[in-house]
Amino acid sequence: MLKHLKLLAFAIAVAACSDGSSFAQNSAAFTATPIAEFNEPWALAFLPDGRLLVTEKRGALKLHSIDDDRTGDVTGVPRVEHGGQGGLGDVVLHPDFAANRLVYLSYAESGERGTAGAAVARARFVLNDAGGGALENLTVIWRQTPKVDGRGHYGHRIAFGPDGFLYISSGERQKFTPAQDLDGNLGKIVRLNDDGSVPADNPFAERGGVTAQIWSLGHRNPLGLAFDSAERLWNVEMGPRGGDELNLVQRGANYGYPIVSNGDHYGGQTIPDHPTRPEFAAPAVFWNPVISPSSLLFYSGSEFPQWRGSAFIGGLSSESLVRIEFGGSGTAREADRFRMRARIRAVEQGPDGALWLLEDSGRLVKLTAPAR
Repeated sequence: MLKHLKLLAFAIAVAACSDGSSFAQNSAAFTATPIAEFNEPWALAFLPDGRLLVTEKRGALKLHSIDDDRTGDVTGVPRVEHGGQGGLGDVVLHPDFAANRLVYLSYAESGERGTAGAAVARARFVLNDAGGGALENLTVIWRQTPKVDGRGHYGHRIAFGPDGFLYISSGERQKFTPAQDLDGNLGKIVRLNDDGSVPADNPFAERGGVTAQIWSLGHRNPLGLAFDSAERLWNVEMGPRGGDELNLVQRGANYGYPIVSNGDHYGGQTIPDHPTRPEFAAPAVFWNPVISPSSLLFYSGSEFPQWRGSAFIGGLSSESLVRIEFGGSGTAREADRFRMRARIRAVEQGPDGALWLLEDSGRLVKLTAPAR
């Protein structure tokens, strides 16, 4: 598969960023090599042996071997509601995967009377002799509540924290006000035990029910979720017309949507900016014009030592890879914007420290340091 494309490695020139940061024109920041191609890929995760699990939005889970360029099927995937922004989403390994073989998947599932919502399931991953695998004992451990009509803003990124807890981003499903409603988990980031039960020290645990799951609220469409080296949780989310956000996610904090935003509604209605309501947590970085963020990664590898500690954000409408630098007290700024000429759906760090991208077009691309 695509072996001929591996001969077409190309250097990405660094272009000037919209915020004024820039590098010299035509200098090579990295070399990008196409590795494989998938059908509507959404997320990827590396196994300990170096192989890749890749989700395809229509409902397929693939196992790709980089060494021999083979892609196999993984059976036992739950049925997904494919349409709009919905389908099979994130894939994440349990921190003790080497011992328990547990894999977590997020996806959109159908409900009654045309409704839908995100869900997260876990299963035991077993390899087979055909170059693929199977999911065994699949169990749904979390669902968006309530299910609503429409096919947008599921969110459903997954991250395990250094504390061992499971964090899930839940979009407000284009319904606005649920982001402020503590009786549901839309427009929230939730924190769970690895089996889906609720930790006793969650900020609203004493209220019980769905409310007990909530870690933070007031989010719109959080599509990136990751921890930095200081064990702080960050999310990146699509704002309305303008106002994409990078947030330092803190226990029990309210990020204000739809009451405040640094963007406005697509219908033209204005939304007060964050500074007008200081009781709501403000973003560390916001974008207007937007970048349409899809994913978030904190880099710690050796391939690009100059970027250790930086975050990388995949950009959809901006067709970019955005690098973020951090200062003290949770401050951050856009440092680089690499023009990729493709919608970047996911960014991940490989075992060798290379950066790996999934493009909406289907390509899996590996970024390595340019030859000196």
